[in-house]
This record gives sequence, structure tokens and C-alpha cells, in this order.
Amino acid sequence: MADPATYRPAPGSIPESPGVYRFRDEHGRVVYVGKAKNLRSRLNSYFTDFAGLHPRTQTMLQTAAQVDWTVVSTEVEALQLEYSWIKEFDPRFNVRYRDDKSYPYLAVTLDEEFPRVMVMRGAKRKGVRYFGPYSHAWAIRETVDQLLRVFPVRTCRPGVFKRQRQLDRPCLLGYIGKCSAPCVGRVTAEEHRRLAEDFCDFMAGDTARFVKRLEAEMRAAAAEQEYERAARLRDDIRALERALEKQAVVLGDRTDCDMIAFAEDELEAAVQVFYVRGGRIRGQRGWVVDKVEAVTTADLVEHFLIQIYGESEAVPREVCVPALPPDVDAMTELLAERRGGPVRLRVPKRGDKKALLDTVERNAVEALKQHKTRRAGDLTTRSRALREIQEALELDEAPLRIECYDVSNLQGTNVVASMVVFEDGLARKSEYRRFAVKAVDGQDDVRSIHEVITRRFRRYLAESAKGGELDTLSDRQAENAHQPIDPETGKPRKFAYPPNLVVVDGGPPQVAAAQRALDELGVDDVAVCGIAKRLEEIWLPGEPDPVILPRNSEGMFLMQRVRDEAHRFAIAYHRQRRSKAMTASELDGVPGLGPARRAALLKHFGSVKRLKEATPEQVAEVPGIGLRSAQAILAALHGAVPAPASGSHEAGASGTGAKTSDADTAGSNEAGARTPTGEGRAGD
Repeated sequence: MADPATYRPAPGSIPESPGVYRFRDEHGRVVYVGKAKNLRSRLNSYFTDFAGLHPRTQTMLQTAAQVDWTVVSTEVEALQLEYSWIKEFDPRFNVRYRDDKSYPYLAVTLDEEFPRVMVMRGAKRKGVRYFGPYSHAWAIRETVDQLLRVFPVRTCRPGVFKRQRQLDRPCLLGYIGKCSAPCVGRVTAEEHRRLAEDFCDFMAGDTARFVKRLEAEMRAAAAEQEYERAARLRDDIRALERALEKQAVVLGDRTDCDMIAFAEDELEAAVQVFYVRGGRIRGQRGWVVDKVEAVTTADLVEHFLIQIYGESEAVPREVCVPALPPDVDAMTELLAERRGGPVRLRVPKRGDKKALLDTVERNAVEALKQHKTRRAGDLTTRSRALREIQEALELDEAPLRIECYDVSNLQGTNVVASMVVFEDGLARKSEYRRFAVKAVDGQDDVRSIHEVITRRFRRYLAESAKGGELDTLSDRQAENAHQPIDPETGKPRKFAYPPNLVVVDGGPPQVAAAQRALDELGVDDVAVCGIAKRLEEIWLPGEPDPVILPRNSEGMFLMQRVRDEAHRFAIAYHRQRRSKAMTASELDGVPGLGPARRAALLKHFGSVKRLKEATPEQVAEVPGIGLRSAQAILAALHGAVPAPASGSHEAGASGTGAKTSDADTAGSNEAGARTPTGEGRAGD
């Protein structure tokens, strides 16, 4: 690793002009390319405060061995040169977008004598008109099949076209009227090209002209009593209408824009683009990018616009993005130069475009989720992730069972914690647990972690004592059983397995609290670590420095996924308890009054206030409530019987709100009832 001070440029040697700079390693390979309005200010920021830089930037500087730069006259030139160098050198520390799949296009080969309509993937070539991309090739074929009735353009391969010309006989599509058969001279090259150009105009959004023309021809044919021709024209109109129905109208007829949205986390980002032409969604495309450097959403937008539109002339009049790039004026000028006309770059705040951009963002979120699921579902990838974690944390064996804990609260109220379980790199939702923190008042994550770890492993020791020995994960695997069964109840024991690794969401204080809880219980065969969210550092008990997993490693990906799942599960439980507390009623504290009778009282009287004003006889008129019960209810509401504070009950398995003890664990999930997936049980 190089010391950045050894290759820092001499003071005053860096110009203050706009430009592009390159960091190179000891072998001369370019590892990073960047641009700047002021080269001196930008480059000095790398060397002035090395310790204050992001860890990924520190790694880049230590990998590099020299830096050089090129001065340009404008920011637009800087953008263009940065794009050219990124494409040429493919630097490892730059953001690089990659397709999350191969997207098909509808292509019309206008560069040929007899243009052909076809499905095309991969690199584009000059002289070919492209439409899309589409999410599936069958969507293109369905559209083309409808349009060939009206625009019978050639679709055959060159070999087929040549063979039919030699045979002087059209192919099947020529016989059924879905090809104008230029191979046998039914139309001239000029007539066939006009058909192809009309096809392109229709796909580009100029649809009304063709529909009106066919309707006029149909009416004329009917007036001349050419009913068969009128019927064919009617069917052609319906074919065009069916093709149009596949492209939803979302904006005004003259709207041409690209809608771009991102979904991101600390390691990766997914971007989705909806192509809107003539007010209709003509295509969709997605990319996934690894964040090899510290970037904001605005930076991602800038990198994306440069890389996607860098060499493309298919730039629309308007591009809607979630955040404007840092150099918005220069970027707008660059896009306008590519398009050959004005381009508007904007962030929609309201209206139809904002609603559509929200839809694009939901697609990006789903794409990122699916990407992570595909990545996590690969057995080889999971095995590599567990091995990397084992090596980084110096564990005796791979952490086949990982438990992660997170605490959630709102300004110290409704403090809860979650426990999620990953076995062999996959989530085991039936093993999830949740805890209502009891002994901690206010916002104190350290004490909350200590309490939750203590309660979880106290239960583990108790369950193990019932079985006569301490169960381990290897024992369970050898017995080929998912959970030990309590012989008395026939039900699985809830906390019978210890994890190989306990992960807490937090830094050194939270890790120390978890380790202290295990030490107090005498549990010495479970490893503990914490993951700090800001820099994704792994902290071990008693260690002054964190463990840094490689940014793009599978081990880092698994640790982040475990932490994020614990965070999600904790927030879900916290929201449930907070909602329950906010909707609590004075009737909740009345002894012996269950949910059904509470609902009947509120339905009869309309409010608790009117119930308080009623007499015992009036209350007794409610079905299911006698006079004695009515007197007890009114006495409780008027303060004769103190009601417990709302939200103080645990989520019991029976739904009665009975408080659980350290020896009991309720079996409800996030919604308070068991789900088919078995996700989540309430902690003790």
C-alpha cells in the first residue's frame, strides 16, 4: 500500500482550471478518473486530511502511486473527457453500471435495401432504428404481429430472403398478407421503404394519422359497397388499437421524456428507466451498480447520465431524475449537444410525472431486492460469504447460524428489540424473535442490548438444562432435526439452539454490552461482533480497531443483509406497539372486559364519554353485560379501580394482553397472530 504523501503534487503545481485527473497504481494502470471545476481545490482535498476521508477513498489513495491531470476549457469538456477515459481505462474505483439483464429492442434495419423488422439485443449499429427496450422479447413479437397487418414489412433473415428470391416464391407470411413480399417483386424497394418508414412513425408515437387514414378508407369502401375490403380495414384498425393498448398512456400526447429512479443501500444501487414517447411508456430498462466509492444520489445521477447518454443520440427533450447532478448546467449542455436540441433536466415535485417517477422508484426497489435475492440464493456465493466471515473474524468454524439483534424506539418510548436468524446464509423467519425491553427507561441502546442478550441466553440455558445437555448446531445437524422437541408438550423449544455468531447493530459500546451479558451467564462458546452502519465496520469485543471486510466481498454483503433484516423486523414491531399505544382506550384497563364486549359498548354508546354518563341500568342493556358487570365497568371508568398504563402489556400468544415472565415466551408474530410463513415470535 502506497503512502499518498509520497506522490502528492508539489504546492502550487496544480492549476485552478477545470479538468480531469487520473490516479494510477505502481504499474501505471488507471484506478480512478474524476473531474473538477477547480483541479487544485479538488486534488488538495485528497491529501490535506487523509484520516477524514471515507475508507473507500483511503483505499483508492493507498492503491494509487501517482496522479496526473489534463486541463480543459469548460465543464462540458471535462464531462466528455471523463466519460471517454472511464470507457477507455475502466477504472476499478469508478462507479460502473451494468445491465441487470439483457434487454431486447425492436429494430428496423433502414440501412438495408429492403428494411427488416426484427428483435435485437446487444450493441447498436448505425443506420438501424431502435424502439424499446422491452422487458420481454414476446412483448415485441406480439406488437409486431398486430402491426404487420397494416405495415407488411419484411421480417425474414437474409438467408431466407435470398432463397425465396431464387425460388421466385414468397414465404408463408407473404401468402397470408403479413409481408408485402419484396423478394418476388410484389412491391418495389421504394414502396417497401415507405412501409418501413410508416412502421417507424407509428412506433415513434405518430399513431392518430394512421388510424384516421384507415377509418376514412373503411368508410369509403363501405359507401362503395366493397364490404369485404371494409371488413379487412376494420380488422386492421382493431389490430392497431390492440397494439396501442399494450402501451399505457401516462402523460400528455406530446410528452417525450425518460423517467429515471434509484434504489440504493451502502453497497449497491439499482436504477430503472421508463422511456415515455408520445405520452406512452414505450420501454423499460434497469441496471445494477456496485458502490466502489462514496457517492450520493446526485453523483449516481451524474455518472448514469454520462455513461448512458455519452454516445447516444436518443436523448429525449426532458429527463426526470430523483436529484439534480452537481454540475447541472454543464450536464444539460452536454445532453443538448448530444440531442442536437434543448434538453430539460428536472426533479418532478407534483402531478402525473411525480406519480410516474414514484412508480419507477418502486420498480427500482423491487429490482434491487430481486438482485440481492438471486445473489443470496446461490449456494456457492453463500459458502464463500460464510468462509470470508470466518476468516475475517478468526472463528474456529464457519458461522452456520448467525443471530442479529437491533433495538428500536422513538425518543425513548416503546423500546423494543429484534432477533433475526440466518442459517447457512439464508433467513429462517420461523426462528425470528422480538422483545419488549422492560428494564430500560428512555433511549439507552447499550443497556437494551445487554437486557435482550441476557434474556435470550438465559432461555437457552434453561431449555438446554431441560434436555440434559447443551445442544449445539452440529449436534442438531447430526440428528437431522430442525428443532428439539419438548417431550412433554410435543412442541419445539423456542430458544434451544445457540448461534455460532451473535451480531449486534452498533459499535464498540453495544458489542461490549453483548459480550458482558454472555460472560455473566457463563456462555463462552459464542462469538460476538457488531456492525456499524455508517462505515460498515465490524467491531470485536475489546479490540481498539475494527475489522474491515472488502467492500464488494460476499461476506460484507451477508453481514449487511443480516443487519438490515434485524433493523426491518425491529421497526415493524416498534410501529405495531406504537400504534397500539396510540389507539388505547380507557376500556382496555377494565378488569374482565374483553375485546368483544368493549366493541359492543362502544358501538352502543358511540364513545367512552357517553358511556361514563350512562347509568348501570342503561349499560346493562348492552347484550352480554349484566347489571353487576355494568356497575363494575362504571366504577372502573370513574376511578374506583385504577387502570394500568396503556401499552404495558406484552403481546401474548392468546391475545389477552397477559404479561409474560422471563420463563415464558409468547408466540405471536409482527401482526399479533401466527402467519403461514411463521415469521416472528414475541420475546419474553
